[in-house]
Amino acid sequence: MSSVIVRKESMDNYVGKLINYTQPIYVWREDPNSRQNTIKAIKERANSPEDWPQIIIFPEGTCTNRSCLITFKHGAFYPGVPVQPVCIRYPNRLDTVTWTWEGPGVLKLLWLTLTQVHSACEVEFLPVYVPSAEERANAKLYAHNVRNVMSKALGLPISDYTYDDCKILTRAKEMNLPFAPSIVDVEKLRESVGLNKNHSEEKIAASPAGNIPENSINYVEFCQRLQIQQSHPHAHKLFSLFDPRSNGVIDFREYLLCALFLIKPNQPQIDLVKSAFK
Repeated sequence: MSSVIVRKESMDNYVGKLINYTQPIYVWREDPNSRQNTIKAIKERANSPEDWPQIIIFPEGTCTNRSCLITFKHGAFYPGVPVQPVCIRYPNRLDTVTWTWEGPGVLKLLWLTLTQVHSACEVEFLPVYVPSAEERANAKLYAHNVRNVMSKALGLPISDYTYDDCKILTRAKEMNLPFAPSIVDVEKLRESVGLNKNHSEEKIAASPAGNIPENSINYVEFCQRLQIQQSHPHAHKLFSLFDPRSNGVIDFREYLLCALFLIKPNQPQIDLVKSAFK
């Protein structure tokens, strides 16, 4: 029987006790060291001379609505050994198996599935994927290429969103942040223009109230405030996210609120608002 990668918090039930017999590798999502420990365990088993069972890994790391393949986590690909992609399909008229954190719960889906006359499931084993030398040296590239193979087999598009992106998006919506649906794009664009390193937003938030624009600023002022190059293509994209009507101006405080949230996502909402709108 194959082993699995499983969240530790999922083991506190009867099903979890049964999974223990497969000698799983445990993951603690909230533990910052868990990722490295998991990668180390995968490498040890993959390269061990002992007769460890094969490891089943769901590389997306979470459940989706199956409309696309999101970014594969790299843990399965760090060992640089061949993998066998497996595609699972549910060709049923009614979808009673899709489970996401915003949809119906497990018990409801189980009940709906049991009320069907039959539920079909197709499992397709694709050819073993042997990584190239470049892929063995680059787990990100390896994961990306395997995802492309699986997306073609499934006939599904790919998305560069990750499980962590979904957590940030959900948190932003819960806090009713302005432009919350774009928060993941804001994060990626901030990183691409170097704002995650120059700490401009934090310096502005810490400055006296008179130094923070009260209302609207244009693109040139936006770049000057954040100390980023106007010619950077992603800088203009970042500005445009907060200018949906293409007026050429944005409320800088709305941007600052989103940026401070990304810097300190666990900070209470009232503290973020005070920093951005003081």
